[in-house]
Amino acid sequence: MATSSVQEVLPPSLDSTSEPPTLFDGTTRLYINYQCPFAQRVWITRNVKGLQDKIELVPIDLQNRPAWYKEKVYPQNKVPSLEHDNKVIGESLDLIKYVDSNFEGPSLLPDDPEKQKYAEELIAYSDTFLKEVYTSFKGDVEKQAGPQFDYLETALDKFDDGPFFLGQFSQVDIAYAPFVERFQIFLQEVFKYDITSGRPKLAKWIEEVDKLDGYKQTKVDPQKVVDLYKSRFLA
Repeated sequence: MATSSVQEVLPPSLDSTSEPPTLFDGTTRLYINYQCPFAQRVWITRNVKGLQDKIELVPIDLQNRPAWYKEKVYPQNKVPSLEHDNKVIGESLDLIKYVDSNFEGPSLLPDDPEKQKYAEELIAYSDTFLKEVYTSFKGDVEKQAGPQFDYLETALDKFDDGPFFLGQFSQVDIAYAPFVERFQIFLQEVFKYDITSGRPKLAKWIEEVDKLDGYKQTKVDPQKVVDLYKSRFLA
């Protein structure tokens, strides 16, 4: 699929000393954190649909959050959240679907009912995938995380009309990409575990996702991933 190649100048993160934007003034805002994979899901969705001029990015410093974010924007005090039509909604998987359904740009879900059903199955499984891989960091990576990457390899074999989960790039790829990005970095660096070894379709999928401009603009600094995951899971 064609994706937007707009190169943005990314705004600085807002912290406890920052003034809030003028809320509910008709501007659509996506509140994110540059390091958060859940927020990255919606950021990718925005980008690949070419909505950089329609949805304003508002990055939040999660280590020094502005009080107004919880008080005035999103009481759950998490990212991502989307300010649109005088309301604020959250949860990354819901927001992928919301942005895809409520804004212009190429659809990220095919018309084929079989593919739509498979998309629901894969997206629903993503929480299990994350939980199992995160748990493996303190256990046996090969035994615990390995089957999860085998699951992706098998899933990528279902349709042969493209390198992505549904053949063409879709909501499913967006649900998994931010986490596969981080897991590949961390598992290789810390455990010397190559998630693509013996998994050619997963290797090709990563290669193809990496080519998408709308994704490339959202990628994280690998060293920050390693440092964050070490402090969170191995300290």
